[in-house]
Amino acid sequence: MDDPWVEDILGEDFRALTLHLEPDDEGPRVATLVAYEPVGGTATATAPGTGPQDDPPARAVLYLHGFSDYFFHRELAAALHLCGWAFFALDLHKYGRSLRPGQTPGFTTSLEEYDADLEAAVAALGRRIAGRARRVPDDPAPGSVDLVLMAHSTGGLTAALWAARHPGRVAGLVLNSPWLEAQGSALLRSAAQGILDTVSRRRPKARLRLPELGFYFRSISDTRDGEWPIDAAWRPEAGFPIRAGWLAAVLAGHAAVARGIAIDVPVLVLCSAASTLSTTWSDAMLRTDSVLDVSAMVRRAAELGHTVTIRRLQDALHDVFLSRRDVREQAIDTVEWWLEASVPPLRTARTTPR
Repeated sequence: MDDPWVEDILGEDFRALTLHLEPDDEGPRVATLVAYEPVGGTATATAPGTGPQDDPPARAVLYLHGFSDYFFHRELAAALHLCGWAFFALDLHKYGRSLRPGQTPGFTTSLEEYDADLEAAVAALGRRIAGRARRVPDDPAPGSVDLVLMAHSTGGLTAALWAARHPGRVAGLVLNSPWLEAQGSALLRSAAQGILDTVSRRRPKARLRLPELGFYFRSISDTRDGEWPIDAAWRPEAGFPIRAGWLAAVLAGHAAVARGIAIDVPVLVLCSAASTLSTTWSDAMLRTDSVLDVSAMVRRAAELGHTVTIRRLQDALHDVFLSRRDVREQAIDTVEWWLEASVPPLRTARTTPR
């Protein structure tokens, strides 16, 4: 049974719910669902232009973070709430709010392990929305919520694969600099995956000695050259240690994308206009993606489904919503426009041919 909703670390406008999952070899596992519920704000989020007498379907966004990360995007939550979307975010097990003592941060051996987190979150947010509208069924009817999944980086890979495996579960997908392809060539990815598969089977938690430069942290943290207060335990400067089993799982995800997946709903991809990938610091990293190759990213993104919109933002960082103010405002404006243009209310969507 889940714990009660409590005030979140982000303050009184945010509530958090601990979702209990099946334990693993490191003990109990939980995920954490965060809801934006501004004090004195509207009780529900519904499709614009409908009145309470229509009992309209709720519209909700569920945000999924990337590797070595957690949810702290207050601006994004507030902006989408004002547009009529209920906003939720999920800290996956072994990340952020869900990280417990003795656990290996961010570790998994399969991205499909996060299916349990997502299923628990979708069910819980459905109950929360029903409760806000004073409709409190134990299990809201499937399809009663227009749900858009929004995800960043490795979370974007996880979300894309989940959406492809679960057609009809979401109304749209927004990917914020998704990690859809390994750096370098597909041949290099295949070779690395073959080596890693052997290592990960024998010692999945073996730490790989990869460069830990901390340049991205420098670009976003208010203790360096950025503007965001970041919990260094949940988002370390050099990131979580890279484990063999985790990297093998990510490369398997990349291989699945390369083979071809078919997402059955509209997809929006936001990313920087350029990358700066270097082993030495450059001020260009304050206005480009310093983590992923955006050229490889957009090539893969274009093949995710039949309806894919790609917006490359000048001067955007790896997380476009952490870029300087004018850039992130462009990103939020793009999301708001796309949601209204591409994700019509559920009743309309069911009668509109695709």
